[in-house]
Amino acid sequence: MAQEVVLDTTMGSITVELYTEHAPKTCKNFSTLAQRGYYNNVIFHRIIPNFMVQTGDPTGTGRGGSSIYGEKFEDEINPSLKHTGAGVLSMANSGPNTNGSQFFITLAPTPWLDGKHTIFGRVKSGMRVVQRMGLVKTGAEDRPVDQVKILRARLVEADDE
Repeated sequence: MAQEVVLDTTMGSITVELYTEHAPKTCKNFSTLAQRGYYNNVIFHRIIPNFMVQTGDPTGTGRGGSSIYGEKFEDEINPSLKHTGAGVLSMANSGPNTNGSQFFITLAPTPWLDGKHTIFGRVKSGMRVVQRMGLVKTGAEDRPVDQVKILRARLVEADDE
């Protein structure tokens, strides 16, 4: 059973497939937070065209958020997983082993992030929604002028295909 999470956003729905074998602790954190409603009504506070869309901070500042393990938890870097293109689901951090609740989805290859950010899934459907997000007008600190937010995050148990 592959685990999936649907992010219902103000711009449409995005389904992400979680890499539970490669990053079990990160996936458990993400899916548990989603199940608890932690990501509901959380904005995408940072959007950079041709790079990534970032969310997961309930304070909306980019400096908040916590994990189910307490404050921060360690990286789960897997050398076989790389930021090779658009649609990679990866943890945002402020240095090694500082994972909390913030995450991003890539809009293009970002190889300079390899080995620094835990990749824990990929966009399975809704990539067009993510691409549209990457085009929204932003202001200071790459913050969208008009709010883009996760209305609801929900778990889906999917059969392996």
